[in-house]
Amino acid sequence: MRRRPGIGGLQTAAAARDQYRLLGENVAKIRTDMMKEQLSTFRSQLEDFARKHKNDIRKNPAFRSQFHEMCAKVGVDPLASNKGFWAELLGIGDFYYELGVQIVDICLATRPLNGGLINLQELCNLLRQRRKSDRGVVSEDDCLRAISKLKVLGSGFEVISVGKKKLVRSVPTELNKDHNEILELAQGQGFVTVDQVERRLSWTSGRAIDALDTLLDDGLAMIDDGHKDGKRRYWFPCVSPISSLTGTDSL
Repeated sequence: MRRRPGIGGLQTAAAARDQYRLLGENVAKIRTDMMKEQLSTFRSQLEDFARKHKNDIRKNPAFRSQFHEMCAKVGVDPLASNKGFWAELLGIGDFYYELGVQIVDICLATRPLNGGLINLQELCNLLRQRRKSDRGVVSEDDCLRAISKLKVLGSGFEVISVGKKKLVRSVPTELNKDHNEILELAQGQGFVTVDQVERRLSWTSGRAIDALDTLLDDGLAMIDDGHKDGKRRYWFPCVSPISSLTGTDSL
């Protein structure tokens, strides 16, 4: 028959638990203090690095992207404010705010053509053309960072993935699974037909036409009926680089 521990034993066990708890709290505090000290050192080194390489950060998109990754690892956001140390040292806050304004302008100008959904790569190309060579090279990473800052405006700007492509959405249009599958299918040649959608996606004619009509009504598709086979083509500017054929290069 097992004996129950006496009052003294319970007190001893409780005291031991308290000691272990205090020990654990002390160890956790020491580790936290060490991490804070290390992060402070890293931030100081990051500032020194930024001072030394500020010209490369401003002019070289690949170097700029790597610099942002370094900042993220130590919890620094150079774009969090347009004022302060980073803005004064690098001016990258101004750089991304300017990019954001130009991205909004391009999205608004191309909206009648693409319905508010533009290929990220094409957006970057139009942005480079607008800024010209003397304004520095702009990378897709730069565009993504500028777009992420537009979210605070509540303007509906968002980057979505469709297949292998990234698309920038500037209107509150919601794409469902059927719409995404059609857009992914259209990436091959820039357009689809009802027959292709039925065959490649194993859909009924009604389902294909309903999804295509919705995309057409939302301004995301363009109709092309001028073919000898009599089959209507649904072109999607957001996945086909047709800006050079429609005069948007001058944006």
